[in-house]
Order: sequence, then structure tokens, then C-alpha cells
Amino acid sequence: MNFDRLRALCLSLPGTTENLQWEEELCFKVRGKIFAMVSLSSVPQRLVFKSDPEEFQELLEHEGVSPAPYVGRYKWIMLDSLDVLPGREVESRIRKSYAMVATKAKSSPSKAMKRKRKARPA
Repeated sequence: MNFDRLRALCLSLPGTTENLQWEEELCFKVRGKIFAMVSLSSVPQRLVFKSDPEEFQELLEHEGVSPAPYVGRYKWIMLDSLDVLPGREVESRIRKSYAMVATKAKSSPSKAMKRKRKARPA
């Protein structure tokens, strides 16, 4: 899969936004939560996404696939390049990542709501 196709896929998912974070990471978000990131400064470009916990170990068996730095313990995967896995598989995994993050983002209260709750007297 190439960058343009990956970007088009991510932006086609409902409610997706993109922004540059940490100077070089293009982050794709739903409801303010990241579901995929592409490193723009690395050659080849690396891709990070949340994986299904049941498929995490299976993914790690592929050459060029590793736990993502800092978030691997939460079952996030890093592909050393966009072509480590076949395009259809990358697409399927990005859609799963989006679905998992969107579901979690929908069910968790926003940070602003949490602050309001803490500020209320008992």
C-alpha cells in the first residue's frame, strides 16, 4: 500500500481528522483519538495502528512488524514500511483499528466532562 492510498482510506472513514503531531507523525483520529499514524520523516514510512488483541501475537510473527514504541503494551503495532503486509490486509487492519478506537472514544467521557465532574462539590 502506498501513502496516498493509505491516507485516502483513513480519511474515508466517518469522522476522521488528520493532524501533524510530534513534528513528524501524521495522525489519523476519530473523536480526538488516534487510530493510525504514519511517520513522515522515516524512509521507508512506518505505520502504527491499534491491533485486535487476539491477533497481536500473530502479527508479530511477520518480518518488519513489531510492537509500537511506547504503546505496544496496549496492542499497538508498528510496520517498518507500508508494504510489510499486503494492501488488503493493511486496509482490513486499519478499519479494525478505526472501529476499536471509535467505539472506545464514543463510550468514554471527554476530558472536559471529567474536569467538570471533578470540580463539582460533593
